[in-house]
Amino acid sequence: MRTTINLDDDLLRKAKRLAATSQRTLTSVLEDALREVLSRTDTTRHEGHVKLPVSDREPGVLPGVDLDSSAALLDLMDRGDAPS
Repeated sequence: MRTTINLDDDLLRKAKRLAATSQRTLTSVLEDALREVLSRTDTTRHEGHVKLPVSDREPGVLPGVDLDSSAALLDLMDRGDAPS
């Protein structure tokens, strides 16, 4: 689709330079830039509260689990004797 837009002169120069150095058309560069911006706004559209699942167990970390040591946690899981 053909359309007319007004762009900042410096922004247009940079876009043209990018198109030339990447051997693409100016249209392709502008389409990609617009797609990127639109994809970022799509992911942030879901604002508000998120309901997280809650376990019916007692709150807190199980005995033997050290959240400050990922290596110790991985060792515990690898051994298969993690507290249940």
